[in-house]
Amino acid sequence: MDIILSNASDLPIYQQIVDQLVDQIINGKIKPGDALPSMRILAKELKVSVITTKRVYEELEKGGYIESVVGKGTFVSGINQELLKERKIEILEEDLIQIIDRAKRIDLSKEEIVHRIDLLWDE
Repeated sequence: MDIILSNASDLPIYQQIVDQLVDQIINGKIKPGDALPSMRILAKELKVSVITTKRVYEELEKGGYIESVVGKGTFVSGINQELLKERKIEILEEDLIQIIDRAKRIDLSKEEIVHRIDLLWDE
């Protein structure tokens, strides 16, 4: 599990961890059924508090990405494909928002952006 934390990021540490784990689950790097380290082990590996990793696991469980089995550990859920597609679309939309903001800053029209997408799509 590769997680890189940045103290310079505007995102809180727990959110950086959540985002990176979700990305790894969505991209198949961490697969359904894979065991995650305990909260204590993850905290030690990342040099963060156990409170932080507890919040990470709570967020992931709330989002349906992981499930905890008492006495056995925490595992990646068999994610609903519709939920997975929705999350991928959310990520794409975040990227598009950044692109649209950049285009507006250089006075590029919507039509010009669409034209460029059309050109690049066929390559």
